[in-house]
Amino acid sequence: MLNYIVRRLVFMIITVILITGVSFFLIQLPPGDFLSSYLLQLQQTGAQINEDLIQSLRAQYGLDQPMHRQYLIWIKNIITRGDFGRSFGWRRPVNEIIWGRIGITIAIGLSTLAFVYVIAIPIGIYSALRKYSFGDFLFTTLGYLGLAIPRFVLALAVLYVFHLLGYNASGLNSAEFLNQPMSLAKFWDTLKHVWIAIAVLGAAGIAGLIRIMRGMLLDELGKQYVVTARAKGVSETRLIFKYPVRLALNPVVATIGWSLAGIISGAPIVEAVLNLPTTGSVLLRALQSQDMYLAGAFILLLSVLTVVGTFLSDILLVVFDPRIRMEK
Repeated sequence: MLNYIVRRLVFMIITVILITGVSFFLIQLPPGDFLSSYLLQLQQTGAQINEDLIQSLRAQYGLDQPMHRQYLIWIKNIITRGDFGRSFGWRRPVNEIIWGRIGITIAIGLSTLAFVYVIAIPIGIYSALRKYSFGDFLFTTLGYLGLAIPRFVLALAVLYVFHLLGYNASGLNSAEFLNQPMSLAKFWDTLKHVWIAIAVLGAAGIAGLIRIMRGMLLDELGKQYVVTARAKGVSETRLIFKYPVRLALNPVVATIGWSLAGIISGAPIVEAVLNLPTTGSVLLRALQSQDMYLAGAFILLLSVLTVVGTFLSDILLVVFDPRIRMEK
């Protein structure tokens, strides 16, 4: 077990380095760079641009260095000083932009993840155990609707319904609490708003996870060991939850990797519709403007979360399914 964990940790480090390196170069592959767009904006304002100004700006933003050297300097500063560089578009340190929004993003993301698992797993078990019942048909229909309706459309529908009810569901706080320091009243107001975002962001995840849990559990219930255990008189509750449910959870546990990455990347369109101060819109803007240090920092966090999530998934799979432990 220990050797398995050590091997996974080594692979995690190598994977993060490779992903961030490739991503950093891919960001700069489109023609031009951030400076090209910036100079175009200066020209439109009537500013005089000469070669000395261009070279000065390229040196200021570090664009006069070869691509691989830019990457090595960036990684070195992150490891030695925790410095992710300076955002071109925001003209602020990347650290300030990321850490200013990432706390809210992680809180909403983890809450959404917990909401999805708490709702989807019991419903998936119920649908499998009550196959073709009215409840199974109802949850199956709702699941297909959840998968079919885009989340931003659902967000628009939710905003419209609450508007008809005279309630502003946009954002995380009411107008009177905006730009106010945190207090008990503001915290309670945030709780009254955040559940809407959690429900919208988790709708598709719940629908998909119900289908996965139901299908996997139905497959396990039809296997010979279940028939044999029933013939030997094992109680139904003990049989279902000790063996089939544990094995059916394998693909559910395996989704933790990409789920953790989704916490940071978010859903930019949904966040824009609901006016959420999270990281998705910032990442989209950084990619569009080739703001390489800001975009690279987000991709680095996504990579770390993805490999950490995958690592946790692997460990949990070994715990849930002893057969995997034997193979390792």
